[in-house]
Amino acid sequence: MPQANDQAQTQHHLRTLSDAVDTGALQSIRHLLKSLSSPDIAHLIESSPPRQRAVLWRLLDSEREGNVLQELGDDVQAQFLKGMDTDELIALTDGLEPDDIADILQQLPDRIIQEVLLAMDTQDRQRVEKILPYQEDTAGGLMNTDNISVRADITLDVVLRYLRRLPELPEIFDTIFVVNRNDRFLGQLSISKLLSSDPAMTVREIMATDIEPILASVPDTEVANLFERHDWVSSPVINEDGELLGRITIDDVVDVIRDDADHSLLSMAGLDEDSDTFATVRNTFPQRALWLGLNLLTALFSANVIGLFEQTIEKVVALAVLMPIVASMGGVAGNQTLTIIIRGMALGQIGKSNTYWLFSRELGVAICNGLLWASCAALVASLWFNDIIIGAIIASAMIINLMTAATAGVLIPVALRAMKIDPALAGTMALTTITDAVGFFSFLGLATVFLT
Repeated sequence: MPQANDQAQTQHHLRTLSDAVDTGALQSIRHLLKSLSSPDIAHLIESSPPRQRAVLWRLLDSEREGNVLQELGDDVQAQFLKGMDTDELIALTDGLEPDDIADILQQLPDRIIQEVLLAMDTQDRQRVEKILPYQEDTAGGLMNTDNISVRADITLDVVLRYLRRLPELPEIFDTIFVVNRNDRFLGQLSISKLLSSDPAMTVREIMATDIEPILASVPDTEVANLFERHDWVSSPVINEDGELLGRITIDDVVDVIRDDADHSLLSMAGLDEDSDTFATVRNTFPQRALWLGLNLLTALFSANVIGLFEQTIEKVVALAVLMPIVASMGGVAGNQTLTIIIRGMALGQIGKSNTYWLFSRELGVAICNGLLWASCAALVASLWFNDIIIGAIIASAMIINLMTAATAGVLIPVALRAMKIDPALAGTMALTTITDAVGFFSFLGLATVFLT
């Protein structure tokens, strides 16, 4: 039960922090911070309301600020960065990995970025400048430049002596990359082969040449899929010319997987995966308001469809009782299809060659479910209102709406992706609008034809 223990410990720390802030016992907070690792401090900060968060940051040792900041989400990072001057930023980035520095700098104005870069030594500045041109959500933005590379014509004994002379080895160090004189990637040499082979052999004799490096422009979600598919621990990253830029390690990919999971969950509600749980009302209100406003427009559209059949509803009151059933069944069925399609897209499984098969499958499932549950709904409605025609109408409308839901659940994410719109963000609202409108229109339209 490690996770339960971690959660209990976090809650204990939060209670300790709250009591210390209320009583002014700041020394106990300093003691608490000294006992925690940087990731644990970051988690505590993100789990605290704004007032306590400010106290934690103020009491944090300055030499630990950079390590803690890199563990925070973008929204929380931005809050702290906004209050720093250039000197503080320069001190904060000292000692951080180039990819972490690049992530922080990309949130700052260009003028501040240049000042921070000029304050670095030449080697560190060149490493960061390699990463800065790439967006955070690409392989280039994800990579680090702490890789070790050698030439193919040297012996393993030379490689071993070179490694021993280094002050320290990179973290998660499982592979040495092999490059030519122009730094173009040729292959890689695993540490296990290096240690178990004859030192007199050359790198060329035992290096792996069937390795496919990752282009720096590849999206981070595709990087995560590649790591999962091939069980990689690390992978080289190259530019369009084949030049070795850096490497991506599994710890970076775990962060991508977690962020993608957050994105899939929160986008359904119109929220950003970097949203701060304890953001203030002023920061939270605009984001929520926009989504609710869009939802209001779609609800008004559905209400307008109902308004077209106002006279029919007045004559047959039973319709007002039954019509939410049709829309609800379509909405649930459509969300099932939509979720499967969006997940398949995220995993890189869906393309032009198999979309039609999925569409046929989902339509077939919708017809089967429609026949099953429409029959049940028809029986209940007929007995409830003692009218077999109402039963037949709700059954027909339910089948129509379930087929519509399956069609929309497949076509909406495909269309949104073609328009460069995130299907997870806009798909649910579009689907709900369609299933509500079609459900109401088919049910009330059939009722108008057969009951009035």
